[in-house]
Amino acid sequence: MALIAGPTASGKSALALTLAERQGGTIINADSAQVYRELRTLSARPSHDDEARAPHRLFGHVDGTQGYSAARWAAEARAAIGDAHAAGRLPILVGGTGMYIRTLLDGIAPVPEIDPAVREAVRALPVAEAHASLAALDPPAAARLAAADTTRVARALEVVRSTGKPLAAWQAERSGGIADAIDLRPLILLPDRAWLLGRCDHRLDAMFDEGAVDEVEALVARRDIPALAPVRQAIGVREIAAWRAGDTDRETALTLAKAATRQYAKRQYTWFRNQPPPEWPRAAEIEKNDIDRLFGI
Repeated sequence: MALIAGPTASGKSALALTLAERQGGTIINADSAQVYRELRTLSARPSHDDEARAPHRLFGHVDGTQGYSAARWAAEARAAIGDAHAAGRLPILVGGTGMYIRTLLDGIAPVPEIDPAVREAVRALPVAEAHASLAALDPPAAARLAAADTTRVARALEVVRSTGKPLAAWQAERSGGIADAIDLRPLILLPDRAWLLGRCDHRLDAMFDEGAVDEVEALVARRDIPALAPVRQAIGVREIAAWRAGDTDRETALTLAKAATRQYAKRQYTWFRNQPPPEWPRAAEIEKNDIDRLFGI
């Protein structure tokens, strides 16, 4: 199985598509925003033309009304990998959600279902207040997580509040990973930071011009999707929604969305530079002629 991972806008999708066409592969999504059908443009999902060039799995298959988790994704990814192998195709996992990749390879922590009331209360907290509460209940987690990392701080806090046990303790009991059962050929894309951030900005410009605004307006009109649903937390949704509601202007919305994307890319860059095994190859860019050699396939 091939794995192409790295921060947003690093060129993962283009490389995966080239590899799929050269090796007869099936591209399997490992990006948490790209699972939602409502956000093709804003999540930078592959285009219809790209999807016609090679089989794509786990892209846009989840309605925004649904809850979705790393555990569900890992189960679906295992099935998609099995289907690709059965069809004689190379599974190509591509994405930037480290939690998804770690869950698939290393296994699932048996965290019980979170009490909905606890989750709602935690997700309503400002991130600074949530981090302070986490510091009182789970000091190691608070020290480990960035104080402004809304998603991870909320997850750690809801787990310890709901279960009485720190998230790290649950994660120590992981099971069900496939790392030992597959021949994994990984590659981490870590391009020049200045180039990456510039590409993030350029892509946001294109998104605002090419469908993201319509996507957000349609999403906001969906009264069946809760305000705190993950699909509504995707970068750009709140910024565009505020603009279209008359609370700000287009330039401000675009500036804020660019800033949020750059911060997200920086966090991903740091994670992929430090967290995957050191023996996994890292590369700034890949020439097409190097694909077969790099993946050893």
